[in-house]
Amino acid sequence: MTTYLLAGGGTAGHVNPLLAVADALRARDPEAEVLVLGTREGLEARLVPERGYELLFVDKVPFPRRPNRAAAAFPARFPRAISQVRGHIAQRGVDVLVGFGGYASAPAYIAARRENVPFVVHEANARPGLANVLGARRAAGVGVAFAGTPLKRSKVVGMPLRREIVSLDRDALREEAAAYFGLDPARPVLLVFGGSLGAQRLNAAFGEGWRAVVDAGWQLLHVTGERSELVDPGVAGYVVRRYVDRMDLAFSLADFIVSRAGSATVSEISALGIPTAYVPYAVGNGEQALNASSAVRAGAAILIPDAEFTGDRVRSEIVPLLADEARRAAMTAAAASVGTRTGTQNVVAMIDDALRA
Repeated sequence: MTTYLLAGGGTAGHVNPLLAVADALRARDPEAEVLVLGTREGLEARLVPERGYELLFVDKVPFPRRPNRAAAAFPARFPRAISQVRGHIAQRGVDVLVGFGGYASAPAYIAARRENVPFVVHEANARPGLANVLGARRAAGVGVAFAGTPLKRSKVVGMPLRREIVSLDRDALREEAAAYFGLDPARPVLLVFGGSLGAQRLNAAFGEGWRAVVDAGWQLLHVTGERSELVDPGVAGYVVRRYVDRMDLAFSLADFIVSRAGSATVSEISALGIPTAYVPYAVGNGEQALNASSAVRAGAAILIPDAEFTGDRVRSEIVPLLADEARRAAMTAAAASVGTRTGTQNVVAMIDDALRA
């Protein structure tokens, strides 16, 4: 029996690909033991047990970035975290470790190396996190979701995706999706969304510019996020939802998308081959713009800076693009060449290679 330890967490961007790989390993070999390593503070503390996996804990020890109390405590706390992971590896007889970044991964990579356990690194963002930068130096395999990600010895494997996205047949579900949202399946649909909490910039722009989209003959499905205060005008062809728990149906209906550019969002849209205008979130180190760059270079997407995205930009750029059938067809063709639905299988193949080696 093989024992796998999957390390990562903190945010959905780390937890979701981890769970996709865990599900694939368990489906392939129900006798295998699939364990997850995470912190008590991260999203994994809720999502991993809900999915039926045992969660082993390690202390959350951020790398110090400035002189403060946490930096002073780091020299004592980080070795303790490594020791915790070494204990898990030895006690559970771990055969291979897979890291997805986040606080749990950094001590896990060092612990695996000291216990002579092979480990694999997967990086979901075009700009890698520090844990994966360090782990990649000694990893048995390094996979990245996006071309151009600066990690040593890496290869593009794509993103491990949710099963409902991997198996999605958009054409087959279009009628059902239209009925679900109260839209006409025969008319084109623009999907706008900014994540579970929404994107204020997107909501403000379409709150002002939605009429131009509808007047152009398109329907608009606008997922505003749970915290949005945008008022639904109650107009035919413009559907406002705070939250959608069936994004597979939303994607099935989408002929064009305007969205943020988180790594999972870009990977799912690219895998489905849908032309898109990305409006990267401006806070952070610019990783969202980098996530979208391969799709933009391929001609599958356009990128509009967050500060420039207004109702006027909807009218001057988005609406003319919706009316340009030839350009949208070219973007659709390009989109089909950018993404992959085999990210999970590719990561599992890396794990198998590490075990054989």
